[in-house]
Amino acid sequence: MAWNESGGGDKDPWGNRGDQGPPDLDEAIRKLQGQLSGLFGGGKGATGGGGGGGISAGSISLLLIVLAGLYVFSGVYQVDEQERGVVFRFGKLMDQEVTPGLHWNPPLIDQVQLVNVTQVQSHSHQASMLTKDENIVDISLTVQWVIASAADYLINVRDPKKSLDQATESALRHVAGSSTMDQVITDGREAIAIEVQERLRTYLKSYGTGIDITKVNIDRSAPPVQVQDAFNDVQKAKEDQQKFINQATAYSQQVVPEARGKAQRQLEEAQAYRDRVIARSEGEAERFEKLLNEYSLAKQVTRDRLYIDALENVFKNASKVMVDVEGGNNMMYLPLDKLTQQSGSNASNVDVTALRREMEQLRRDVSSSRTNINNRNRSN
Repeated sequence: MAWNESGGGDKDPWGNRGDQGPPDLDEAIRKLQGQLSGLFGGGKGATGGGGGGGISAGSISLLLIVLAGLYVFSGVYQVDEQERGVVFRFGKLMDQEVTPGLHWNPPLIDQVQLVNVTQVQSHSHQASMLTKDENIVDISLTVQWVIASAADYLINVRDPKKSLDQATESALRHVAGSSTMDQVITDGREAIAIEVQERLRTYLKSYGTGIDITKVNIDRSAPPVQVQDAFNDVQKAKEDQQKFINQATAYSQQVVPEARGKAQRQLEEAQAYRDRVIARSEGEAERFEKLLNEYSLAKQVTRDRLYIDALENVFKNASKVMVDVEGGNNMMYLPLDKLTQQSGSNASNVDVTALRREMEQLRRDVSSSRTNINNRNRSN
């Protein structure tokens, strides 16, 4: 029955106050202090007589249970999915890493350190390097890395990030020192980044840092600022050189085929000339053999025919003819050029047969005159 119900009497838990106001706070505190004093050291009676009893067995058990619960509860911890835990027992490393989940370790005995093994971290590095051809280049790169072994990362190296920086410097200097300046600043950057990544991974593995390199990116590679203008001039000169080489190559690709075509044409013309000369020679030889057969049958006629043909060929190309008279020093001059001019527009087509007849008649007349002169000389 509630204390304020009818028939309940005066049962106010804060004392027999009725409706006098709120409870007395000081009195409540004094009651609590009295209960605590009775629990730990006993309390004085109302008359001041000593009645001090010790802590009861139930109170001690309750206290021990509370303390044990607090101890057990403080040893519970959780490892996230991206983390791994490393347990140290009295400062000694436990063999196995703690996997994700809810775990418990005894407090004050074991110490657990959690390490994020999935987060990709970046390390930037910039330095001036001496290349293989004794040039200086400024190189800046970014190294992306993750923690592969949490135990190695926490124990083997005092400062893993500093070791990473020093290993990056060493690997970069080794690779840049084995390459030329053109390779570092132009088309060889990707190959250099891959080689630095492999060498850096080998270094860190040998150090036992627990770090794994995922990617190395070369952000910038250029000559120092002090020689940038000179380097630009060199690059421009190289571009001009390549341009001239391309122009010369294009010219050679144009000229060489033409020269080869002309050479092939000359070879074909020479081949045709050779075939023509051989064919003509064979024809002349065959004609001479036939002529020889005819000469053996009629020598005088053939001889005269050859003589006339020879004169015909000569007169075709000569504009003046000198005729020698047998038995004397007199010579007759025939102005063929004048005769051809008088023939009009057909001068080029001179009637050689008529000319031959006139020459024969002239020769006979000259011979007859010569004979008459000799006869008269004898008669005198």
